[in-house]
Amino acid sequence: MSTTGTAPAAAQASSPGLTPPTPPRTLATRRRRPALIGLSVALIAAGGLAGAFTVLNSGERTPVLMVTKQVPYGAVVTERDLAVVSIGLDPALNPVAAADKDEIIGKRAATDLMAGSLVTGGAVTDKPLLDENQQLVGLRLKPGQLPSTSLSPGRSVLVVSTPDAAANADADGKKQDEIPKSLPAEVIRVGEPDTSGNLTVDVAVAATDGAVLAARAASGNIALVVEPKKASD
Repeated sequence: MSTTGTAPAAAQASSPGLTPPTPPRTLATRRRRPALIGLSVALIAAGGLAGAFTVLNSGERTPVLMVTKQVPYGAVVTERDLAVVSIGLDPALNPVAAADKDEIIGKRAATDLMAGSLVTGGAVTDKPLLDENQQLVGLRLKPGQLPSTSLSPGRSVLVVSTPDAAANADADGKKQDEIPKSLPAEVIRVGEPDTSGNLTVDVAVAATDGAVLAARAASGNIALVVEPKKASD
């Protein structure tokens, strides 16, 4: 009886054209694989495009202007002071394009332009070195007549008169405590010190004070006091 009960099942399994049903779990697994492969390919392609875009951008160069030698504050910029270089621009930079070279030549340096630095729009100005109501006076100063800290063009200073002891004494020879006379000025240019350490500083003063300051400077009895920087400096 056992042989008779199993024969139909065996014959049915071996009959041609009959395929056993596929379990639903296996079918679902096979259907998901093509989607995962397609997603992987898409991600790889997107990553490749992003990398290529980055490489292309990093290779872009823009011609801009560079300073070839130091140009002091107030000096006129000439063609020999400039060169064209190609750089990859950074968003934080604002250099002058090489095509605008003619607009820079002939203007004055608004600050000390250092060799190797890029030229920016604020580095030059078309304003005159002195205002209409100012005069330029040269001061020859010895060590001790000015601070040891380096002076920079555009810095506000006070030129203080320092009369000798005899001129600052009364009839009895007693020293008088008087507030020294001073004149406000602006540093225009600082020369190089000589072998004795003496330094020539060009300062701009009001036109009404130019002659007075020149007379005081000729005596040598002056000192330079540096004013604190303003918020706008």
